[in-house]
Amino acid sequence: MGILLLLLLCLIIPICYAQHQHQTSSFSSRRTVIDVKHGPDSVVWAVQLSDLHFSVHHPQRAIDFRNLVPPALSMINPSLVLITGDLTDGKSKDLLVMKQNEEEWVEYKNVMEDVVKRSGLDKNIFYDLRGNHDNFGVPVIGGSLDFYSKYSINGQLGRSGHVNSVTLTLQAGKQKYLFVGLDSTMSVGLRGPTNLFGHPTDQLLAEVDLELSQWDSQPLKPVSKISFGHFPLSFSASSQSGKTLKDIFLKHSLSAYVCGHLHSRFGKNLKRYHLSSHRFLSSQKFFQFNLNQNPSEGSKNCSFGAPPVQEFWEWEMGDWRKTRAMRILAIDRGHVSFADIDFKSGSKKTIILPTFPLDSRFMSTSSLHHEYECEHMLPSSYETVRALVFSVSPIVSVVAKIYDTRYGNLDIVVDAPMTNLEDESSRGDLYAVPWNYKAFQDPSADRFWLRIEATDIMGRTTMTELRPFSVNGLHDKVSWTWKEFFVMGCQWEALYYPILWVSLYFLLLILLIPRAFLFFSRKQITYKNVLAAKGFISGVGLVLQELCNVPIAWFGFLGYLFYLILFPWFTGQVFTDGEDKGYMTYMGWVVKSSDNKSNHDYIGSPDVMVVVLPHLIFVVLPAIFSSGALAAERVVHRGKFLSVSGKKKDDYSGLDQRSVRYDSQGNRRSKFHFGGHWIRLILLVLCLVICWKHFKNCRALMKAYEMNPFLHFPVYTLGIPLLLVYVIHKTKRN
Repeated sequence: MGILLLLLLCLIIPICYAQHQHQTSSFSSRRTVIDVKHGPDSVVWAVQLSDLHFSVHHPQRAIDFRNLVPPALSMINPSLVLITGDLTDGKSKDLLVMKQNEEEWVEYKNVMEDVVKRSGLDKNIFYDLRGNHDNFGVPVIGGSLDFYSKYSINGQLGRSGHVNSVTLTLQAGKQKYLFVGLDSTMSVGLRGPTNLFGHPTDQLLAEVDLELSQWDSQPLKPVSKISFGHFPLSFSASSQSGKTLKDIFLKHSLSAYVCGHLHSRFGKNLKRYHLSSHRFLSSQKFFQFNLNQNPSEGSKNCSFGAPPVQEFWEWEMGDWRKTRAMRILAIDRGHVSFADIDFKSGSKKTIILPTFPLDSRFMSTSSLHHEYECEHMLPSSYETVRALVFSVSPIVSVVAKIYDTRYGNLDIVVDAPMTNLEDESSRGDLYAVPWNYKAFQDPSADRFWLRIEATDIMGRTTMTELRPFSVNGLHDKVSWTWKEFFVMGCQWEALYYPILWVSLYFLLLILLIPRAFLFFSRKQITYKNVLAAKGFISGVGLVLQELCNVPIAWFGFLGYLFYLILFPWFTGQVFTDGEDKGYMTYMGWVVKSSDNKSNHDYIGSPDVMVVVLPHLIFVVLPAIFSSGALAAERVVHRGKFLSVSGKKKDDYSGLDQRSVRYDSQGNRRSKFHFGGHWIRLILLVLCLVICWKHFKNCRALMKAYEMNPFLHFPVYTLGIPLLLVYVIHKTKRN
């Protein structure tokens, strides 16, 4: 027995040791620690770029990147350079075909090698993530079409995992700044447009959780945590178990999550403050109506054992593709700030980034307010106004100006020169000026405003935009525009199925309820009823009722809806190359796996919403109402004619059209004929618009997925137009 146990131990111990070694090596391959040398000793900074979209059809993007970015990086001298996705464009010239183009990747590799060389920075501090454009039509990661793994900096440096972390340390490890990058693109990369969302898996969430907690065993050494990825959380799906990136980020109380993807065409305030909500029924699952969230009022707990506030900022940045944007992100003694630089007008001679006090609109947090109220903050971090200044020429003066807006004007209350705290051997220039921060404590988050001005040896003056601040950590409320709310405030994965089923049920009900009403009551809404009621509801009722009186059209629309629910919408080529096709339903795509032994079922959900919802809302719904309106218009026209002519109902169909235009004395009834003519004409134009919109969408899908409309999606393509043509023919006047 003892010999058997000994043999068993001899087998188990090597296996366990090998597993431990493999786990340790996998951690070490995705974890990096960089000891930041030289001053300033209290602040680190990184550069973020996003959505480069290098394209064979738009060479100026790469040319400008090659010309503008290396001098800027050399001047800023960041500790990290984060490129958060969409490195290449992967689109045809007409923007309809979305798949990988190796020529663009070769250009990206060559440009980045030149940028690294000319900037003088170490290649190892560059982290470039995969975006959805970098994943268009890639069937398997590591395959022949996965050009990201071959040409990106991450790929060249062997960063093969979906999660990589780098820790910056200052003062021999006393201060740590943890950056965790994540790739949440689809594991099976579909072509666009149904490749729009991030899809974190449970494994990826577990890895992110693990990386963010790697320094938690040293609670006495504070760690500032920042995560970076491509997709905003509003465009990130939940995992199979229902967990989200937001859950992980709140658990670790990140300082910030920085991302790209949305570009700048939706607005400048693509930022969002996330605060944990413990309410069981919360609208935050679907919407967040304001950029900021106010913490729930409760008793102040200033004990050192109190749990931290679960919160973080989400900062989407503009793109390089259109706006030539770059972001500098700084962490100064735990205070995280950023400045966005626009290179559209050319290179910058001087860049200023205020690091304290923080902008109360986009950087204040509840934990800072709590620490200030409980006097747990580090006093030395509050005793000076600080700013990083980067310049190609020596700086001769830096001035901090603070304005008081209490009486509605910008009244200057501080105008003080700042001193450079570092010497010539430092990484960058940190300027500071002492102040009495307690004098600026105020219940208003936007009473005091800060501006920093710098003048170089050439006499050029650069100043920052005015920014409100609150030393006691209060939020200044900022409202989104409707476009900003649309892309940042809506959780589209959570909204997709509610919107889908509400739309489908509504379409079914407007078909079935009038039919049931006619069947059970056998009473019909007449033109005279509508005139007597003078109500919108009765008019809609007449429209839907008259559609029921065109049975083939009514059954056609009902059958079309059931087809969309029960059957594939179309079949198409979802990968860059290959013979295999997949089919799409409202639940996603079904495609064969790379080994052809099984299927990937319903991938690309909720990404397919960009096809499904517009078709239901902007094609099917108006087509039903237009058809009913044409049928109702014919009934109204007949009713009007009979009321003025005195004819019997049965006489209408045999009348010559000319008799409609004249009364019994031969006088022309121009007003009646003119009104009836134009109502029908407007409805016909509306039908043409619906068909034009539908065929435009069909053309885009046909090119995107290399489909033949008559072979691969005939019902989807022809169903609505044929029904509209039938109704127009059926309702024409004799």
